[in-house]
Amino acid sequence: MARILDGKALAMEIKKELKQKIAQWVSLGNRAPTIRCIIVGDDPASHTYVRNKVEAAKFVGIDALTINRDSDITEEQLLSEIQNLNEDNSVDGILVQLPVPDTINERRVCDAIAPEKDIDGFHIINIGRLCVDLPTIVPATALAVVEMLKRFNIDTFGRNAVVIGRSKNVGMPIAMMLHSDKRHESGLGMDATVTICHRYTPKDKLEAYCRNADIIITATGLPKLIKADMVKPGATIIDVGITRITDENGKSRLVGDVDYEEVSKIAGAITPVPGGVGPMTVAMLMHNTFQAAQSQANKSN
Repeated sequence: MARILDGKALAMEIKKELKQKIAQWVSLGNRAPTIRCIIVGDDPASHTYVRNKVEAAKFVGIDALTINRDSDITEEQLLSEIQNLNEDNSVDGILVQLPVPDTINERRVCDAIAPEKDIDGFHIINIGRLCVDLPTIVPATALAVVEMLKRFNIDTFGRNAVVIGRSKNVGMPIAMMLHSDKRHESGLGMDATVTICHRYTPKDKLEAYCRNADIIITATGLPKLIKADMVKPGATIIDVGITRITDENGKSRLVGDVDYEEVSKIAGAITPVPGGVGPMTVAMLMHNTFQAAQSQANKSN
């Protein structure tokens, strides 16, 4: 059976480390880091995600405040609100919980946040800096995957890695860090040989790529996309996908992209869903906030 890569336990370990670092930071005369979370509308899942982020922030010593706005807010009103937070020197991190209503352009919203306060790492400047191996704020889910590989001592040097999913916030930044040279300035490179697959990759090709992979990272939201006969014995499987399904007993539950029960018999290491990448994403969001607070303080000095 595969080794279980427990993201929940690792996230708690990281949050405890951050709690100590932030306490020390504050003891030196700095104010506590701050986050402002904007949530538009009343989507239950979005409110749950924001609540989890606020709870994590409070645990590590970050001052977090949720700003609720009705779904009929205009794009210009939302952009104006973001600009006010950009100009507020007491705010270190800003996030707008996605998705936003269809009447609002998501890309404009992401790019409206000042890059140095963009703790989600979605601004085109932060994505661009990541692509050229410069220090930046990294998208939290992508950073969570890389941190798990490092902390669980998964060797990536020269290994074949397959990333399934090419979203600009998850799949693409994961692939960028996996293939990058560790010697570069960002220090995030993992020196793997990377293949990126997506919805238009023919099924037989996807299976072939996966069977040759030492590491498979999947982020598609397609339950049981990755089956046991697609996995090389001993491979590492990082499942970023999360989908709510109704099982054969009529119960609602969360599943990933991987046929967990069968693949765990073949793989060398695997992340569970839930309890894998999800908790780590929240922990890395806290890491990004502390990074933003340190940068803000250095800029002010």
